[in-house]
Amino acid sequence: MIKDEVTQARELSAALARFEGAVGEVIVGQREAIFEVLVGLLAGGHCILTGVPGLAKTLLVSTLSSALDLSFCRIQFTPDLMPADITGTEVLEEDSQRRRHFRFVRGPIFAQVVLADEINRTPPKTQAALLQAMQEGQVTVSGTTHELPKPFYVLATRNPIEQEGTYPLPEAQLDRFMLNILIPYPSAQEEEEIVATTTAAPRAAPEPVLSADEVLAYQRLVRRVPLPADVLSKATALVRKTRPGAGAPDYVKQWVKWGVGPRAAQHLILAAKAAALLSGNFAVTLDEVERLVKPVLRHRLVLNFIAEAEGVAAEDILTRLVADTLN
Repeated sequence: MIKDEVTQARELSAALARFEGAVGEVIVGQREAIFEVLVGLLAGGHCILTGVPGLAKTLLVSTLSSALDLSFCRIQFTPDLMPADITGTEVLEEDSQRRRHFRFVRGPIFAQVVLADEINRTPPKTQAALLQAMQEGQVTVSGTTHELPKPFYVLATRNPIEQEGTYPLPEAQLDRFMLNILIPYPSAQEEEEIVATTTAAPRAAPEPVLSADEVLAYQRLVRRVPLPADVLSKATALVRKTRPGAGAPDYVKQWVKWGVGPRAAQHLILAAKAAALLSGNFAVTLDEVERLVKPVLRHRLVLNFIAEAEGVAAEDILTRLVADTLN
């Protein structure tokens, strides 16, 4: 019997509660980051995790894959990493009859959850190999195309305070990531709990909450979530107001060099649909759009030198746009 979509939405919301409980046994705090990571997965996008070292970014991703029963691989990006180190390569082998042939050896990207650790520490050529796989869901080696496993979810980490020896991602490549998730410092109480739990006996890995097939089913369900016309109109209007031109607010014209493109609007709506499902709703409201505006748009706005000189950040502009457009 095929379940109706509202029932599926309620089941997904219940699964989120179980997931948060499973992850909470390993990760202290970071509830909003955990929610946004799940939004990116269910919306079929990819995410950047931005935070200083030691905030459990890697542990969060590995725990996610365990709690969702997905295969996991971590790639440590370094300046000498080559594209073949990610996608895989062909090796020459000789069989028992001394006949030689090439065999494709899969790289670490052939996992369902891939952690691209410190993605800005590798040259653009290697970054591009990963981003191509993210966009197309496949890799091509020596003229042969190899499909990546489904679901396929890339989470890249960046250290915002250390820039020496890095290769910053160009704006066009940053635009490929659906969400830029900020990992903040823990509160005083959370930090005490972190120190207590991590210096005690290790805990067992969390039990899987969702299978790969269930994740794929929910990804298809996200696309079927209804989108009211007024929500679409306001979300699109907000995206258009980020572009300094006719119709943009004065502060956008003053501080923004380049606004966001149509892909940002697509990602914002998909993320809002996923957030609605995770909340147990089968319709998008402005609340979901408002909640996801900053994660979806903060890495896409290109500010000018006036904004930099005045200490204005993308977050400040987005806060004002939300107040002017959605409220």
